[in-house]
Amino acid sequence: MATILAIESSCDETSASVCRDGAILSNYIANQSVHEKYGGVVPELASRAHMQNIVPVVDVAIKQAGISLSEIDAVAFTQAPGLIGSLLVGSQFAKSLALALDKPLIAVHHMQAHVLANLIQQPAPAFPFLCLTVSGGHTQIVLAKSPLELEVIGESIDDAAGEAFDKSAKLLGLPYPGGPLIDKYAKEGNPLAFKFAEPQIPGLNFSFSGLKTSVLYFLQAETKKDPDFIANNVKDLCASVQHTIVSILIKKLTKAVKETGVTRVCIAGGVSANSGLRNTLEETGKRKGWQTYIPKFEYCTDNAAMIAITAYYKYLAGEFAGLDVSASARSEW
Repeated sequence: MATILAIESSCDETSASVCRDGAILSNYIANQSVHEKYGGVVPELASRAHMQNIVPVVDVAIKQAGISLSEIDAVAFTQAPGLIGSLLVGSQFAKSLALALDKPLIAVHHMQAHVLANLIQQPAPAFPFLCLTVSGGHTQIVLAKSPLELEVIGESIDDAAGEAFDKSAKLLGLPYPGGPLIDKYAKEGNPLAFKFAEPQIPGLNFSFSGLKTSVLYFLQAETKKDPDFIANNVKDLCASVQHTIVSILIKKLTKAVKETGVTRVCIAGGVSANSGLRNTLEETGKRKGWQTYIPKFEYCTDNAAMIAITAYYKYLAGEFAGLDVSASARSEW
């Protein structure tokens, strides 16, 4: 029996989770509202908030799991990628706790954890499966051959899908974080009201910078003719932007299924909480005969449960880290 305490601190959520033999016993997350007035995450403020939050967050996770510190068999943490100040808070805390408890330390890659979040719920996808991982910083298609054998077969060459949502929202005058607001307004708008560019990138890679430019130029032209254009059409604009981003994602995912022959398909990452993407994946899967897997909302955004489930498989494989392991803002798989 393996009981693992996991810590996630890659950006602006401080989270702790307890996993026992692959089952999540707790998954507590503390968000940071301090960034809202700045229109984005401020790294220095994020790391300070992590320092304030990490002890009470870990305490709550342990209590919710109904265990004591003495029952922990290993301590896991997000090692990369992310904001370096935020990662350092989590990594140093995890190292100190592992040393104090004389327990093994497990370093986890944040993007690998997003993919394996799909293994938390039952029924979980059998291997191999494809995972479309979409977040504020990354957009990837991953071929998962086993829990610890993951291959990135497509990724964005510029902006991530989450950036496309947030930057489009900013152009529409929506407050941060804009992605969820686009999703909210899109439900009441016409997704075919306006047409925006879908960059044609060969292979399985993505590009979203052209879409952002297309939205910018379109809004500039329309607001010159009518200063109230955005206010009068915000729901249709949100629906059209969302429709375009989801279309780009699903077309590449469909191409990946065709090229690999793998029809078990998952999504992961913060943008996988988007209702337009979730619905379109489900509809596409039914139409094409895929087996689709969509995580609960709590496992889509940054959370420690995904770190814990990944650490569980690394524990079984004996993949432990030394106390000299370093946090990294950028790291390849």
